[in-house]
Amino acid sequence: MPISAFALVILAGFIHSLWNVAAKKAGGDARFAGFSSLIIMVVWAPVGIYYGWDVVPSWGWREWAFVSLSGVLHVLYFVALLRGYRKADLTVVYPIARGSGPLISSVCAIFLLGEVLSLQGMLGMLAVVAGVFLIAGGPKIFKTMQDASQGPRVRQGLFYGLLTGIFIASYTVLDGYAVKVLLLSPILLDYFGNFIRIIFLAPSLLKDKATSLSMWKTQWKYALIVAVVSPISYVLVLFAMQTAPLSHVAPAREVSMLFAALIGGRLLGEGDRVLRLLGAVLIATGVVALGM
Repeated sequence: MPISAFALVILAGFIHSLWNVAAKKAGGDARFAGFSSLIIMVVWAPVGIYYGWDVVPSWGWREWAFVSLSGVLHVLYFVALLRGYRKADLTVVYPIARGSGPLISSVCAIFLLGEVLSLQGMLGMLAVVAGVFLIAGGPKIFKTMQDASQGPRVRQGLFYGLLTGIFIASYTVLDGYAVKVLLLSPILLDYFGNFIRIIFLAPSLLKDKATSLSMWKTQWKYALIVAVVSPISYVLVLFAMQTAPLSHVAPAREVSMLFAALIGGRLLGEGDRVLRLLGAVLIATGVVALGM
């Protein structure tokens, strides 16, 4: 992996962990995703117009098809993630989602995009997955699942984490193909895909306007944080995909777990820090192996 791509992935991981904490603290649903998308449309409009003024008019059906499908997959991802955050701990949902997603993405990249994963890369990917498992609770998570009081919450965390991971893998492979093969601009892919997200999220905002307005008053600050920083983290990853194999970039993104393990435990009081820090060390080792 080129050092430039590696640096982009590390920075993106830090930013990604920050906006996930903001989303968790908001405790929102699909309407929160709608708030964030509307703010993205406004805040990032100058950038979208600047880069898309001469490019977007030349897009054909194929480009718009990829942008539209990307937008739909991102909606499904965000809604599943937010629902998981309402039902379970961030330090269960987030690592399962971030761990299963790149594993599936890497396998798809090998079989669908013809990428080759070296032995060192394979070991690095497995280290990342093992670290994610420890952060999610390690072997104790199976015992916790049997507990009458904590079991349902853990099981829901595993379910929504895995569901989110499937959507992560789907949009990662799709967007990776778009920027690597179709040579779509990462900035334009993300910005115009946001309009598709708005279309699908609008009904949830308009269904009960009074509730939406009430939620806006309590959640707009968190939505603003997500809207400002989340596009940056993902666009950086897309730029990294243009110069590095997707099968390396996808698991390397999990460096965000280093930050989430600390931030989630300290700010959200989701305990068991020693095990999660050990998992973070494994993730860091795996990411370095992928970078080398």
